[in-house]
Amino acid sequence: MTHSKNKVDWCLKKAEKELKENSKHRGLIKIKPDLDKANGFITKAEHYLKATDYLKKGNFADISASTVFYSMYSCLLAIIAKFGYESGNQECTFALVLDLINKGEISFSKELLDKIASLEGNKDKEGIKDIREKYQYGTSLSLKDNLYKELFELAQKIISKTKEIIEE
Repeated sequence: MTHSKNKVDWCLKKAEKELKENSKHRGLIKIKPDLDKANGFITKAEHYLKATDYLKKGNFADISASTVFYSMYSCLLAIIAKFGYESGNQECTFALVLDLINKGEISFSKELLDKIASLEGNKDKEGIKDIREKYQYGTSLSLKDNLYKELFELAQKIISKTKEIIEE
């Protein structure tokens, strides 16, 4: 069993246990596949990307590191909604998307997912999640133009790819 499959199983059990104890969970739950919810997450991803551009133009590029990450993350939430899951935990979302890739259920590359979050012990690479955390919790007030451009274009690519997956 792959690491991602083990993590998905752990996330499902975690959510089940937490829902028995209270009304919130920090794992994964199985739901009815929901294309309306998936499309809602795509709309949210596009909204975050517009906010990213707005922040950059207003000289708040450090904050745009968060909005560009959440644009991409909303795409992952769209994908899992299509497949009948709801997530309350980023790591669980990443593991589920990786598991869907490994099973050949989606045509989303591991490399693309790895750019969002370093996966399966790949701590040598900095993912967008790491960049978001650095700018969200750090003291820097700017984001280099080339990094901003790279992140913005990556988010556009991920939104486009997610739309293809949702429409399949």
